Amino acid sequence: MFITFEGIEGTGKSTQIALLKTHLESLGQRVLVTLEPGGSRIGAELRRVLLSLENRDLSPRAELFLYLADRAQHVDQVVRPALDAGVIVLSDRFADSTVAYQAFGRGLDPELLHQLNNVAVGGLWPDLTLLLDLPPEVGLGRALRRNQREGKTVAEGRFEAENLAFHGRVRQGYLAWAARFPERMLLVDASGTPEATALAIRDIVEARLHDRA
Repeated sequence: MFITFEGIEGTGKSTQIALLKTHLESLGQRVLVTLEPGGSRIGAELRRVLLSLENRDLSPRAELFLYLADRAQHVDQVVRPALDAGVIVLSDRFADSTVAYQAFGRGLDPELLHQLNNVAVGGLWPDLTLLLDLPPEVGLGRALRRNQREGKTVAEGRFEAENLAFHGRVRQGYLAWAARFPERMLLVDASGTPEATALAIRDIVEARLHDRA
């Protein structure tokens, strides 16, 4: 089963992935946690380019194709082999991020990006996408504090440096995209405690696992 976590900056994706991994492993499942960008060896090099605050002059089209290259390598080298081995894959971001950020955020064509994504993933789409939702001012504040705490303000702060209007467009893009794919993309309120969010996610995932049994 392939599960992706999406959302604007600061929604707690990494925390929720770790909590879900622990829970699934307690049920006897094998779990792989990965991320985009950077889930593969080559992707790790692309991540440094894509997220560094020093690369604020990266053009929207160049940014798009770097993400697509990262995704193609990630699928071929990491995601598909794990799924073929019967492992549950949890990914912090995947193709929906490109539509939300590069289409709705940057102004590129979402339909074209969806087609390009389909090429990059080789037809491999998530079984379930959990869209963690927060008001952008809350999420951005969390993300900025996290980067300061972890010393990543420059190394991984390029998107956090975008203005609030950009993050608002990204959030609305996610919501619009989830409405288009309601069977795959499920909305999760991330405004409560991490524990409350984790319980909501656990219920959704266990129901999907039961349906697949």
